[in-house]
Amino acid sequence: MDIAKEVIAAEIRIRPYIRKTILEYSRYYSRLAEANVHFKLENLQHTGSFKLRGAMNKMLSLTRAQRKRGVVTASTGNHGAAVAYGLGKLGGRAIVFVPQNASHVKIQVIEGLGAEVHHFGDDTADTEAHARKFAEQNGLAYIPPYNDVQVIGGQGSIAVELVNELNRIDTVFVALGGGGLISGIAGYLKSNQPAVEIIGCSPQNSQVMIQSVGAGQILDVPSLPTISDGTAGGIEPGAVTFDLCREWVDDYETVNEDEIKENLRQFLQTQHMLIEGSAAVPIAAMVKRRNDLAGKNVVVIICGANISLETLKTIL
Repeated sequence: MDIAKEVIAAEIRIRPYIRKTILEYSRYYSRLAEANVHFKLENLQHTGSFKLRGAMNKMLSLTRAQRKRGVVTASTGNHGAAVAYGLGKLGGRAIVFVPQNASHVKIQVIEGLGAEVHHFGDDTADTEAHARKFAEQNGLAYIPPYNDVQVIGGQGSIAVELVNELNRIDTVFVALGGGGLISGIAGYLKSNQPAVEIIGCSPQNSQVMIQSVGAGQILDVPSLPTISDGTAGGIEPGAVTFDLCREWVDDYETVNEDEIKENLRQFLQTQHMLIEGSAAVPIAAMVKRRNDLAGKNVVVIICGANISLETLKTIL
């Protein structure tokens, strides 16, 4: 599977529809780690999340008739919003299945973008399985949130921008849920800068991919509640991202809920930008590993900004 080739094709296809996001040098975090720390600000992407890249790449591969007939997806929020936004631009109907505990703010955003929202299951793996089955039974196109080569290729377009902005990248910290984002970024970066170190970052309360990689097979294990809802939940059986993570992710880091909250607060205070829980996970992981980063060029992917006021109030 040539992910780098998929990324290049995706970059060309989606460029008119996505925002080239800022790579911002952080004076505060660079001093903290004695390194050159940069934040890739996907919180400033259209819909407030990197998910638009993969969703748009997949939707552009569908025919106009398929989009008009209806597109089905499963999401905790950001991917669903990306699909709804994309179909608003391209024309089409979106049906989004979300787990029962999905953020009501993210649901409001999805509905506000014109999609039809249905609740199913308590875990994202169950929601995904139901959505895929619904699409098959009704003859509709299904857009996976991560388990799809074209979705992965779209997410990897972030890495194309990184390579064009930094001559040398030593370490990249990426939030890890189902693995679509990290697979795309790692697949492209490793083809350009083989020595780059890719660190997958998950909350301790939901580290299914990390545990699965450790066990050598995709595990069906429960997740505890976490403010990093964008990385929470199980992994679809047979997900292509599992082998890609095993091949290209160099190491993994987990952070607890207090560390996520503390680093979200610190980012707000020092960088003056809104981010969501899943974006604070790789920041917390980078801070945790700061003693190993001296003198390195470090990139932290800030994956999203979609946090409810209630959650933000609790954290602050």
